[in-house]
Amino acid sequence: MRLGLALGYWGRGPHPSHLDLATEAENLGYHSVWTAEAWGSDAFTPLTWIAAHTSRIRLGTAIAQMSARTPTATAMHALTLDHLSGGRMMLGLGLSGPQVVEGWYGRPFPASPLTATREYVDVVRQVLRREGPVSLEGRFHQHPYRGADGTSLGKPLKPITHPLRADLPVLLGAEGPKNIAQTTRIADGWLPLYWSPTRTDVYRASLTGLPEGFMIAPMARAKVCDDVAEGLLPVKAMLGFYIGGMGHAARNFHADLMARMGYEEEARRIQELFLAGRKEEAVLAVPDAFADEISLIGPRERIAERLDLWRAGPVTDLLVTAPDPHTLRVLAELAC
Repeated sequence: MRLGLALGYWGRGPHPSHLDLATEAENLGYHSVWTAEAWGSDAFTPLTWIAAHTSRIRLGTAIAQMSARTPTATAMHALTLDHLSGGRMMLGLGLSGPQVVEGWYGRPFPASPLTATREYVDVVRQVLRREGPVSLEGRFHQHPYRGADGTSLGKPLKPITHPLRADLPVLLGAEGPKNIAQTTRIADGWLPLYWSPTRTDVYRASLTGLPEGFMIAPMARAKVCDDVAEGLLPVKAMLGFYIGGMGHAARNFHADLMARMGYEEEARRIQELFLAGRKEEAVLAVPDAFADEISLIGPRERIAERLDLWRAGPVTDLLVTAPDPHTLRVLAELAC
């Protein structure tokens, strides 16, 4: 099981320690570093900055939002950064949810998310292979565009720039069972949002017949500390925001996932509190047990024991959100 560093997205401004953490992770032998985006900083620019200050560590987006760019624009980002970094790029994609897609990007959330994802990946693959002009008669993506509001002058094109790798890895952030199953067929890896090494049965049916080399790369907050309860507070704050606020009361993929993982009553209570404006109570309503099983928090000895559980399952890459170099070093030592 390889280690990766997940930096996420910026808050109010650039995070002052992200570059230092990325270079430290490279020095410690971490396999990869990952950036993300929500509705503020983008995923590709910080990753390019990190690429310029490193030489070996792989570079991934976890995740770049599909609604933010056309698939050809995303492929351009990926092939450009792959060239600039000497073939270190990994493209992690996600569809996000109706709240972000329609509220931030001003686009309709696709009526068939699986079809939209499949078409998007198809176009990205066509660009990277560069075997011919991009062509797709899709429900959500047409190349060339032939809609009634177009000019009918669109011409099939292939990228001017020759991609460095036709097989640049494409990973998907998927949460629903059907979406995860499709991911195993059309992508090179899966980026789970929540992963519990003691509840792998939640995903078993979706992960049958995995192709060779398929990556399973969940994210987990890690913190070496003496006080487990205090160390779990940032995990609970994240869960309170995602479960309670990242979606509508009637359609929240994160809350649905928590429910499938055995915490349905708790997930609905968190939503209820958060949407009522009682955000602090929503965070406190997150069960310590759930926050604990999807993270690596506590003294070194405790983390070592729990790390064995992660190794025992199908996880190929553990992407840790670690706030300090000491935690990064301890994990590197334990993973040897």
